[in-house]
Amino acid sequence: MEYTILGILLMIIMLLYFKVADRFNIIDKPNQRSSHTEITLRGGGIIFWFSALLYFVQNVNNNYSFFVGITLVSLVSFWDDIQSLSNKIRISVQFLAITLIFLEIGLFSSVHPFGIIIAYILSIGLINAYNFMDGINGITGLYTLSVMGALLYVNTKVQLFTDATFIKYAIIASLVFLFFNYRKKAKCFAGDVGSIAIAFWVIYLVLKLILSTSSVIWLLFLAVYGVDAICTILHRLYLKQNIFEAHRLHLYQVLSNEYKVQHRIVAAIYAVTQLLVSALVIGLYQKVEDVVLFVIIIVPLLLIYTLKFYLLSKSNLKATI
Repeated sequence: MEYTILGILLMIIMLLYFKVADRFNIIDKPNQRSSHTEITLRGGGIIFWFSALLYFVQNVNNNYSFFVGITLVSLVSFWDDIQSLSNKIRISVQFLAITLIFLEIGLFSSVHPFGIIIAYILSIGLINAYNFMDGINGITGLYTLSVMGALLYVNTKVQLFTDATFIKYAIIASLVFLFFNYRKKAKCFAGDVGSIAIAFWVIYLVLKLILSTSSVIWLLFLAVYGVDAICTILHRLYLKQNIFEAHRLHLYQVLSNEYKVQHRIVAAIYAVTQLLVSALVIGLYQKVEDVVLFVIIIVPLLLIYTLKFYLLSKSNLKATI
């Protein structure tokens, strides 16, 4: 009953937000690098923050630092959706928010200083990678469902590391968002506020799980996004492009834009692939060495990613004929 009421409340909040976004012209206008072609309301992913708010109101003594952190990154990201902010401001706020959750989960007292530096780099990098990957209908919502579903399973069957309700609130928010976004013509896009907020939520849970089990293999719950984002950044650096500018070089963009594969199908492929990866990680947990498991997962994903270069070369060849 609790989750039904939550779903209804989030649905009402989303519909009210649509009126606000329409009133204040909070929209996403397509450009030559976009994967969509029509003007669409932006910032629908604010529903993730509202879901976190509703959880916090009922559990005011839990996850205090998390809520402050997700509020900070959501506020700055929403501002960025309306009026572009400098990267320095966004990264600074993300750094502060990450510091808050590091303090809450006791990272500073349990990890070597060098490990803390790595944790900052990975956390901020993964948050922005999540944002970079948000470019077609359904991809953020479906991918989040696959990650949160895996985390919920581990929390229930493998290692209790957080309140299960906390994960379920993120899942309900994702389902509500997908109702409006996973369409041929999306009613809204997540915007930076959505992709950054839910990425922050995911990172917080993954970090708690890593500390609880003393194993970093749970980073592989973000392997599909991670491989695509990192390899695309390296590709763009090779091409001497500004990695903070919009582009169409992610594998999902090549499939959607160059080969016209339906957005919802591409989004589903990413989510299902991550779900299979997560299932393999859970199945092999404590059965093989962490390094071996990383190799088993990452190498095939790298090979799949290289498919992009074949597709691009084939597409460019067709364009010259």
